[in-house]
Amino acid sequence: MTLLPTPAKAVSPPRPRARFHVRKQALAGWGFAGPFVAVFALVFLAPIGYALYLSLFRDRLIGGTSFVGLDNYTQALTDARFWEALTRVGLFLAVQVPIMLGIALLVALAIDSGRLYGKGFFRISIFLPYAVPAVVASLMWGFIYGTRFGLVGNINDTFGVSLPDPLSPSLVLASIGNIVTWEFVGYNMLIFYSALKIVPRSLYEAAAIDGAGEWRVVTSVKLPAIRGSLVIATIFSIIGSFQLFNEPSILQKLAPNAITSDFTPNLYTYSLSFSGQQHNYAATVAIVMGVITAIIAYAVQLRGMRKG
Repeated sequence: MTLLPTPAKAVSPPRPRARFHVRKQALAGWGFAGPFVAVFALVFLAPIGYALYLSLFRDRLIGGTSFVGLDNYTQALTDARFWEALTRVGLFLAVQVPIMLGIALLVALAIDSGRLYGKGFFRISIFLPYAVPAVVASLMWGFIYGTRFGLVGNINDTFGVSLPDPLSPSLVLASIGNIVTWEFVGYNMLIFYSALKIVPRSLYEAAAIDGAGEWRVVTSVKLPAIRGSLVIATIFSIIGSFQLFNEPSILQKLAPNAITSDFTPNLYTYSLSFSGQQHNYAATVAIVMGVITAIIAYAVQLRGMRKG
């Protein structure tokens, strides 16, 4: 006997009550996400859109504001002052970020090892500088660096030596790097330490059974396990370096000859907008800087994911 295939049942359209239930769930979801979307659009998307709008115009002495298209971008890409500031923060990033992340990683590994006496005290004391506002930290270190009124000046007077001025043009970038490192070592240490705490202890036990020493456990177990945290911390540090503003802005009053109005791209943008009244060109420089930062951060992320 031949069995005939059973005809497929027709899918009945959803009932009005079911449709109402689905619609109610969607509205409930938007009710939770709506406030965030509104704030995100207001404080993030709207300023970017307005900056893009401003960058397409230029204020002229005769004729007022006029549409210039991409002329401001052409000027920014050929602006020697902008590229000099970008090169300066690029050098700052290449030197300061590896030092800061290296110190933070060493401290996190030391605390996680379980062999450090008083690790709770060390963890809090190293993280504490992050709680100090950047303005206060810059003022504090600025007075420490002072050769006439600060710690450096007191050392010179007490011991009859002549230490180099940390706020001189040749050393001011390193001095700012020291401030930023002091501020953010604890923040990055906490990221690495939190990542180390969630690594399964069974991996350490398996490595110990295989005869791996402490250094082998660090290089073959711990560092690969926190690779994602290393990438995230690197991206945050890159973005922070390109946004360098607070420290040079505060120290500019103490070292006007070393820190000019175009010392960093953000400081250059600020001076263009509030001192030079070139709001349109300042918006253009900010957008160009944002695109460069996004490209470099995305490249670092891709490289970190590929290695993972």
